[in-house]
Amino acid sequence: MRLHGKVAIVTGAGGGIGSATARRFAEEGSMVACVDVDATTAAAAADAVEAAGGQAIAVAADVSTRDGNHQMVEETVARFGGLDVLHANAAVQVMGRIEDTTEDDWDTLETTNLRGVYLGVQQALPRLRERGGGSIIVTASLLGIVGDPEMPAYGAMKGGLRALCRALAAAHGPENIRCNTICPGDVETPMNAQFFDHQADPAAARAEVASRYPLRRFASPEDVANVAVFLASDEASYLNGIDIVVDGGLLARIY
Repeated sequence: MRLHGKVAIVTGAGGGIGSATARRFAEEGSMVACVDVDATTAAAAADAVEAAGGQAIAVAADVSTRDGNHQMVEETVARFGGLDVLHANAAVQVMGRIEDTTEDDWDTLETTNLRGVYLGVQQALPRLRERGGGSIIVTASLLGIVGDPEMPAYGAMKGGLRALCRALAAAHGPENIRCNTICPGDVETPMNAQFFDHQADPAAARAEVASRYPLRRFASPEDVANVAVFLASDEASYLNGIDIVVDGGLLARIY
């Protein structure tokens, strides 16, 4: 049990990567707070963990706000007695080239995808210190490393997370608090499906993009969750301030 006795928060736990990570954390012995803005999906994630024999609570909180982040941390500590791991995973997606991106679109992405992580880390840090250290895991994206013409604002936020992670790693490493990002490529999630639904021929677009991956498939949520388990565990105790790219070899190609 690689996470035995640890307490973890997973944001965006209502589906996709977050739900898979909550389950994997619990399978490895962690107590998990399943956080989502949707109370129903947060409860479903927690129920799935407990049905499999794990320990979980559902927290309905809006991580784009200071109050929501304070609530998720304090409810977790009240239930489980501390905090060891924060997986800042919640995100929203808005499609559109830069000339089609409105200020409201930009603000929507920034508020949840970037500001939400900053606020979550602020609230979590004192509780991580109380445990003598911990792990902050941030779900960034391949689009924080390379560019997609259809998603410049989303990529900007994910690139900002990579920079934030490095600053946190440098600032809090001396306190034994590590921060690393996971940068997935395409993952089989509802958000990914939304991207392809935006294309003129979704099936053809999906097949064409999948063909670019050396493994000829997209990642499963569990592929990403397994990396999160590693970063949360003591096996990753000397990893700090890095990006782990989970892309099936996509960036290994030149064309």
